[in-house]
Amino acid sequence: MKKVQLYELKSLYRDSLKIYGYQFGGSEKTVCIVGAIRGNEVQQLYMCSQLVRILNLLENRGQIDTNRGIMIVPSINPYSLNTNTRFWATDNTDINRMFPGYDLGETTQRIADGFFKKVNDYIYGIHFTSFYLEGNFTPHVRIMKTGFENTEIAREFGMPYIMLRNPKPYDTTTLNYEWQLWGTQAFSLYTPGTDQIDKAQANEGINAVLRFLANQGLIHISKDGGHCSRIIEEQELVTVRTNQSGILFLNCDCGDHIKEGQIIGEILDTYEGHTIEEIKAPCSGRIFYHGSNPLIYSNTAVVKIIQDPEAEYFQQ
Repeated sequence: MKKVQLYELKSLYRDSLKIYGYQFGGSEKTVCIVGAIRGNEVQQLYMCSQLVRILNLLENRGQIDTNRGIMIVPSINPYSLNTNTRFWATDNTDINRMFPGYDLGETTQRIADGFFKKVNDYIYGIHFTSFYLEGNFTPHVRIMKTGFENTEIAREFGMPYIMLRNPKPYDTTTLNYEWQLWGTQAFSLYTPGTDQIDKAQANEGINAVLRFLANQGLIHISKDGGHCSRIIEEQELVTVRTNQSGILFLNCDCGDHIKEGQIIGEILDTYEGHTIEEIKAPCSGRIFYHGSNPLIYSNTAVVKIIQDPEAEYFQQ
C-alpha cells in the first residue's frame, strides 16, 4: 500500500487542503474508488476506510494483482468533513457540481480540476455517493446515460438494482458524468446512510466493490454471487406525493411488496392529531425509496415504487 498526495490547495489561515489516495497493486490505472465529496458523507468515508483496511490485508497476503492498480480516495473535501458542513464551507458550493473543473476558477472549481486531472484516465471509476433526497432507499448502482454506459459490467457488483438515469443539466458537471465523457466506465454506488454510519448497509457497498474487483481479477478471494441485478430506468419509478402537509407516518419500508390501493401511510394534523390524509399505493410493486422527515409539506415525494403487477402475490 502506498499513500500518495493527489492534490494540495494552500490556505492563508489554516493547514492546506490535501487530498490523499491509497494505491494498491501495480502501476496501471485500472480502478479508482472515491468516497466523500461532501462534508456530511460519513458513511461513504467509512466504506472507503474499510476497503483500505481490507485491501492492505489482501496485498500483504499476495492476493492482489501486481500489474493492475487500485486507487482509493476516502475524501476529496476534508475541510467540510472537519466543519460538518455538506458543501464547501465558505460559499456553500458543491464540488460534485464542478467537474471537470477549472484551474483559474472559484475554489471548488480548482479543487475539482486538480483532482480530476489525477483520476480522469482510469479504466473504471466507482463513486460512493449520497442520495439526492432525504430518506431511505434500496442499495443500487446508478449510471448516467451518456451513450458510453455499460450495464453488463455493472452486473458484476451484484447489487439488487442497476438504475439508469437520463442526465439533467446539473448532472453534467458531476464526477460520474465527466468520468464517462473522458473514457472511464463510471458507476455510482448508493447505500442508505450519509451522516450516520449504518454498518449493515455499508457492508452491502463494501462487498459489492470487493465482488467487482474479484470479478475483474484484481483481487483473488472467494466471493458470493450477490444479487441478479435488475435494470430499471429512473423514469419508470412511480412517485407518490402528498396532498396535505402535516406529520407523516409511513408503514412501509424499502424492499416491501405492496399492492395497488394499499394504505402505506398517513398524515396527521399537526395541532389536532387526527388523520387528514391516507396515502395509498397507486400501483403494485416494491418500495424503492421512502422519505424520513416526520414533518411533510404538500406535494412532496414521500415514496417511489418500482412498478410490478405481480408484487401483490409475494408475502412479506
